[in-house]
Amino acid sequence: MDRYSRTVAYLKVVLPLASLGLLSTLFLISRGVENEPAIPFAQVDIENRLRGQQVTAPFFTGTTDSGHEITIAAAKALPDGDQGTASATDLEAEIKTTEGNSILLLSDSGSIRPDKGTATLTGNVRILTANGTRVETDTLEALLSGIEARSPGAITATGPFGDFSAGAMRIFTQSKNSPVHIEFTDGVKLVYDPAKVER
Repeated sequence: MDRYSRTVAYLKVVLPLASLGLLSTLFLISRGVENEPAIPFAQVDIENRLRGQQVTAPFFTGTTDSGHEITIAAAKALPDGDQGTASATDLEAEIKTTEGNSILLLSDSGSIRPDKGTATLTGNVRILTANGTRVETDTLEALLSGIEARSPGAITATGPFGDFSAGAMRIFTQSKNSPVHIEFTDGVKLVYDPAKVER
């Protein structure tokens, strides 16, 4: 056998073995590469979403028989079992009256009962009116079908006349076409500030 034939026979054995070695190296390297895509959610967030149904950024709007507009929004809402209640976080409700005024209601959390047409705001409840009055309380119970809300507990407030507190508060209309009133009862205490009135 001449030199050329020996070289060809040698290459017939060496080249397939070299190609097998290269292929096995490719498979070994590919195993070390991270192929899992990055998911833009934390594991805790995924578990919370899988645990129960939720609605992100729910929004409700309506008009009362008197023509006042009511808008309710939240960061998210979750159903609470079989009672027909939905709990929500970062609630924001706005009442736009027919006279052009507005009342803004804010709370950290709350619950809504569509079957009863009620909503309860809880946790750092704030009521802001167009005339600059700010009311703070722990709980506010409201009707969704009309302008009717009450705070069963104490409130603290600041307004155009000064700072005041009361044992209870009510937002309501006296009749179908009457304006919206805010009534403070149960031991109202006002610290009158003349400087605020002069402004």
